[in-house]
Amino acid sequence: MTRPARGTCVSADRTRRRAPRNRNARAAAKQAVPAARTGRRPTPPPHRETPVPSRVRRFRTGLSAAALTAAALGALLPPAQAAGAGEGAAGGHPDHDKRLQQRLERLVAQDDGPPGAIALLTRGGRTQVYTAGVGDIATGRRPDPDDHMRIASIAKAFSGAVALRLVDEKVLSLDDTIGERLPGQPAAWHAVTLRQLLQHTSGLPDYSGDPEFLAILQSDPRHLFDPRALLGFVADEPLLFRPGTLYEYSNSDNIAVALMAEAATGRRYEDLLKELVYRPLGLRQTSLPLGYRLPRPYLHGYDITPPAEPQDVSEAVSASGVWASGGIVSTPRELGAFMRAYGGPTLLSEKTREEQLTFRPGDSSEPAGPGTNAAGLAIYQYTTRCGVLYGHTGNFPGYTQLAATTPDGTRSLTFSINTQTNKSNKPALLARLRTVEEDFACALLKDR
Repeated sequence: MTRPARGTCVSADRTRRRAPRNRNARAAAKQAVPAARTGRRPTPPPHRETPVPSRVRRFRTGLSAAALTAAALGALLPPAQAAGAGEGAAGGHPDHDKRLQQRLERLVAQDDGPPGAIALLTRGGRTQVYTAGVGDIATGRRPDPDDHMRIASIAKAFSGAVALRLVDEKVLSLDDTIGERLPGQPAAWHAVTLRQLLQHTSGLPDYSGDPEFLAILQSDPRHLFDPRALLGFVADEPLLFRPGTLYEYSNSDNIAVALMAEAATGRRYEDLLKELVYRPLGLRQTSLPLGYRLPRPYLHGYDITPPAEPQDVSEAVSASGVWASGGIVSTPRELGAFMRAYGGPTLLSEKTREEQLTFRPGDSSEPAGPGTNAAGLAIYQYTTRCGVLYGHTGNFPGYTQLAATTPDGTRSLTFSINTQTNKSNKPALLARLRTVEEDFACALLKDR
């Protein structure tokens, strides 16, 4: 069996001596939520966090096609299609727009390229939509701005929005610790602060690289995890480093952020998303499901492993295994609206935004975004050859995502392809993708 491809977050694998197992926490982590197939969620109340730390090798959510047990498709990949005009036709600079379209089509045309791609450039009230290839191989339908899709690790920016809005409301503080808010977590974690979790400097081991977690996914990709017990997979592991001293991208961080928000408010994280993010921003097509189903219509995601035919993995993996770190479903249109608010000056107070935008140079999102990356609090700075954007990236089986905005929040770029790539899974495709993303970033930043 091929080794699982890295998923919503990745970094260098590490080999560590395992501590004696905390079997109670691991048992809770492995237990499926009852009534998994009914859609009900009999999970613990939000103020009850599951004891948790275990090992650090990054979760490779991009499992092999065999492990995902997705059905093989009989259709072959159609040729790249012309861009949809969308709400705003590409006008004013036709040569420039034509070059962007050609670059998108070349990205799709590669043997290891995605079946389809969609990019939205929004300036003020006007959106230009570029598409290439298909959003559904079986029907030949093109990607659409209102297609639902897995946004992968961009969900971490949503957890940042919830936490930082609670900071604004003085319900949370960036200096609050795990020990204060989640005393049931391992004592070794108690000094870790909310700020360190949001900036991936906590040292928490990543549950999504744990061998037992991966074994469950490989045997049952649609397994319904209790998301509030995910940290139990790493309950017997030490910190990777002293908190605040190093950077290590980890899915565990944003699970802990969501649990701290629940503990501080007594409300479920899903409800906090609705109250603090979805409703204020008018996001009606954005949600955090637990199961594997996607709302219709959706951008189909594929495993591309030539010479095998593309396999549809859109609904192959349960979102419960990534929850607040990567489980949100949204659309290209709503993702842009979110990022303009979160990365711009409208969602947070000036004081909190100053903390949010305190960046660590050289620390990149996973996968890396365009240009040079620097890590803030659940947001990244992308310094391109044409200027600076704030945003986040993500990757999940069948999807690779970028959402970015200008610092003033008036312009945004969303860029989605329907296959997964990161630095260990099709790194050559990732390099080409980042180049095209930067071309679109430059188009966004130019005065038009």
